[in-house]
Amino acid sequence: MAGGIAAMLALSGAAFARAPAEAPALTPDQAALKAHVMFLAADALRGREAGTPDYMIAAEYVASRFFAAGLKPAGDDGTYLQRVPLVRFRAAAQGDLVLTRKGAAPLPLVFGRDFVPGAIAGKAQFALDAPVVFVGQGIVAPKYKRNDYAGVDVRGKIVAYIARTPVTLPSEERAHFAAPATRAAIAGDRGAVGVIAIEPGSITEAGWDRPQMSWAKADGTDGMTATPILAVISGSGATKLFVGARTSWEKIAPRVDDPEASFKAEQLPGMMTVALKTQSEQLVSANVAGLLPGTDPALGREVVVLSAHLDGLGVGPPVNGDAIYNGAEDNAVGIAALIEAARRFRTSDMPTRRSILFLAVTAEEEGLIGSDYFATHPPLPSARIVADVNFDMPVLSYAFTDMTVFGADRSTLGPIVSQAVAALGVTTSPDPNPEQGFFVRSDHYRFVQQGIPSVFLWPGQAGPGKAAFETFLKERYHLPSDDLTQPIDWAQGLRFVAANTAITRAIADAPERPRWNKGDFFGLLYGGPGAK
Repeated sequence: MAGGIAAMLALSGAAFARAPAEAPALTPDQAALKAHVMFLAADALRGREAGTPDYMIAAEYVASRFFAAGLKPAGDDGTYLQRVPLVRFRAAAQGDLVLTRKGAAPLPLVFGRDFVPGAIAGKAQFALDAPVVFVGQGIVAPKYKRNDYAGVDVRGKIVAYIARTPVTLPSEERAHFAAPATRAAIAGDRGAVGVIAIEPGSITEAGWDRPQMSWAKADGTDGMTATPILAVISGSGATKLFVGARTSWEKIAPRVDDPEASFKAEQLPGMMTVALKTQSEQLVSANVAGLLPGTDPALGREVVVLSAHLDGLGVGPPVNGDAIYNGAEDNAVGIAALIEAARRFRTSDMPTRRSILFLAVTAEEEGLIGSDYFATHPPLPSARIVADVNFDMPVLSYAFTDMTVFGADRSTLGPIVSQAVAALGVTTSPDPNPEQGFFVRSDHYRFVQQGIPSVFLWPGQAGPGKAAFETFLKERYHLPSDDLTQPIDWAQGLRFVAANTAITRAIADAPERPRWNKGDFFGLLYGGPGAK
């Protein structure tokens, strides 16, 4: 045995001698940040897809880190985990859409040419027979003097809208209205029983039965979309739909991409019969929540939320032989920053006046689902939540000199953010990619929808930032290559943590809670404080 051990040591020494020189040693804080990402983005966790055991391992890891940081459990039943019921669903058949008009034979729409069906979570069989009302682009925005529902009553009816969004709207408002769920909510608020989106050109069958996800009500139905999205119909389907209408589709179609066009709402002739089949699967996931109580007798009841999404895309189509979508930058780094921020606040000799709730959410990649569940089922009265600061996909491959802050200019958070990051030698910059609508694409937006002022920060695109960000989007975003083989500057990770903790501290210690700027679109839309 002794001789064998000696031989192995000799071989090991030779191997070490041939190994390349190691990178410079990390500081303890940098190493702690990297250690979280090493675990969360490891192949063994298979991409942390919401609703899987792999995700729950990640959630338990975050809960253990919250415990180590001294946070109080803020989940269910004295734990750090908030159970999130999920439903995954897909169209199980091609469905039927049939138009009937007095004195005419039934007119069916043809699957794949005229329409592709929707899916109704928790409803294996769904049937509806109702009139159809055309409402232009289906937008209601009083701030911009826009009401596409003017002159019609849609109660008990199906709404059909053109799936276009006016380029004349500001980018963030435009992104808000572009979401099918937004148009469905507008229709539902006016009593509609279903919606149909019109794609003016042709449609494709590809992906017609792709799976979707939502959080589930107790009966297994969709908790996020109350008004069912019945189908997408093509130009040929719209031609059939408008037979006998005051305005034919042939007159409408040439104007659908005209930014100045407006369309008069009208009820279309006859009835539409809809029959859909849906396959649904119940899943369970969890948000992870830990609370650091504030010290002020009055302000301590108010809460600043720090959020980041824990889930990733799981296992998917292989790229260069790799099928695990590790999600290192998107968003293991954000979770690592959240954990380290919690540790910093807990060990600081300057506790905050307001409380801070640290929140890792599930199913962001499926449509901001975990954050929506938390925002609509908070473990404390929602009126006590004064702001959300969100960590999502900070690209940390370069030394950033500015930060892009989404949402700050909409509320009194703007000056707070600018002053906090300026103290760290960092400036703030406007959104360099407004056409992307990033403001509505991450978890802070679910707090905005509850009227809560919120911000979302990225390392900015000054200097080398633009090229680094574009490289990440092209080569790693939502790909298996978003793993630890990419260059990550852990010193920049600590700067990102420092910037966000400075902002959070400023919010938590301010004498007044954040308020929306007067007249802000989102503040008015969701009844936020200060907007009126």
